[in-house]
Amino acid sequence: MQHPLATAAAEWDRRWQAEDGRADWLRPEPEVIAAAGERFAAGARTALDIGCGVGRHALALAEMGYRVTGIDGSDSGIAFATAEAEKRGLAIDLRNASMLELPVPDASCDYALAWNVIYHGDRGVVEGCVAELARVLRPGGLYQGTMLSKRNGNFGRGRAVAADTFVIDEVSDKAHPHFYCDAGALVEIFAGFELLTLADRVHSKPGSWHWHLTAIRR
Repeated sequence: MQHPLATAAAEWDRRWQAEDGRADWLRPEPEVIAAAGERFAAGARTALDIGCGVGRHALALAEMGYRVTGIDGSDSGIAFATAEAEKRGLAIDLRNASMLELPVPDASCDYALAWNVIYHGDRGVVEGCVAELARVLRPGGLYQGTMLSKRNGNFGRGRAVAADTFVIDEVSDKAHPHFYCDAGALVEIFAGFELLTLADRVHSKPGSWHWHLTAIRR
């Protein structure tokens, strides 16, 4: 059986082979830099970037001084990030790996990031990834990430493939499962964490509501 994330990885792999496909994914998010910077100032030194893509956050974290592991399912994304790291003289552990089997030891990360990543699947996929986050983060380690909100304009569009999970076949980057949730579901999913911040925000397009959250591993 094909893994539920396989089509997502294939779509991003195709996109990141082209310069115009990478263009919107080269600049790190200011709130990521702010949160990671605060943690670094407080003593955090090891970082994990899940779904690192073309490396925008992994590179920024390494430049900040973190020892960084970045994973993605796209070979073209990993190749681009590796070339950029070499240009900048940065040592980053970049691997093609699954967010459901994070290739790092237990309790080894101070900070973990998954920006627009772990909702590619159904709730079971999300819960599996959060369980992996709980495994690899040290107690007191910070997770930062985004999730799709039920206020998002794509919620309910296309084919329902699981509870609150939809595929829009005619839209290339939505032609694989996307899971949407409300605040209550997020609290349940992150029960092993202490939620520090949770905000529902519009991204670049009207109606593109995403949850932004930070959470501490208990």
